[in-house]
Amino acid sequence: MNRFSGILASVALCGFYLAFSPGKAGPFFSLAGSNFLVVLSMLPPVFILLGLFDAWVPRQRVTALIGEKSGLVGAGLSIFLGSFAAGPLYLAFPIAETLLKKGTGLFNVFLFMGAWSTMKIPMLLFEIQNLGLRFASVRYAMSVLGIFWIAWAVEKRLGEKGRRELAERFRS
Repeated sequence: MNRFSGILASVALCGFYLAFSPGKAGPFFSLAGSNFLVVLSMLPPVFILLGLFDAWVPRQRVTALIGEKSGLVGAGLSIFLGSFAAGPLYLAFPIAETLLKKGTGLFNVFLFMGAWSTMKIPMLLFEIQNLGLRFASVRYAMSVLGIFWIAWAVEKRLGEKGRRELAERFRS
């Protein structure tokens, strides 16, 4: 499949939509431009911090803490880092790539991404305040279980060959 097929399909769908609803083109492009500027404003600080992380933190340190053989400590640290992160999910992808290049285990990267997407600490505090401690605790516990299960299932689904290909792609 073409590398840009998803983007091209999205552009085609937007074009199709606008062809049949030309009156909505103004709000459509206004919102798209606004969202693009938000993304553009968030990426430079992330890339600067990633560059500093890449330069200052040795690969051996990352491998020891959250590498393939880091066990439950590495899993816990990955979830901790993901849940204390700030920003939308699309900021997690360049961070995940840098973690893979530094020797982070694939399972731990999946845990990090899952925690980033569902276990943010500010969201937990909001849930405790508005929905109660019991609800927030159950949801958080289920999220931890779900993230572990999904990370395990995706890693198993990749198989040895898939894991090896990813390791070669990101660690070269």
